[in-house]
Amino acid sequence: MSCHAEAAVDLPLDPQAAWDTVMDWNAQSAWMLFTRVWATDNNGQGIGGGVAARTSVGPLGFTDDMVITHWDPPRECTVKHLGTVVRGTGTFVVHPAPAGSTFVWSEDVIPPLGRLGRTAWPVVRPAFELMMRISLKRLAAVVAR
Repeated sequence: MSCHAEAAVDLPLDPQAAWDTVMDWNAQSAWMLFTRVWATDNNGQGIGGGVAARTSVGPLGFTDDMVITHWDPPRECTVKHLGTVVRGTGTFVVHPAPAGSTFVWSEDVIPPLGRLGRTAWPVVRPAFELMMRISLKRLAAVVAR
């Protein structure tokens, strides 16, 4: 059973430019909270492409290896989280919007600790989505530069 989290931000970019911005894996490190991201297999492009993300606060952290399972530029990319800490899928979707684009980031995670993790999700989810929203505000600030 997965647990859903989602956040969105409007960007003053046309859909192709928004796609190019959010799918620049290495550049995600500038806006993704507590996380350094980089492309691995196939330069992080296309189905089967790889991505890794190191999330940490001080010395505590983990690396999340991912594989791209859906690739539909400039609209949608889905990655499968392959780790033991983070499992499930993450999806980036770019929609055209009147002022440019809307970028939607969603996660369907399988929490660690089995039933305990699923039971705790209603408490964890608001903090998880807050971190996603902060990251997206940082993205908007990077785009505005």
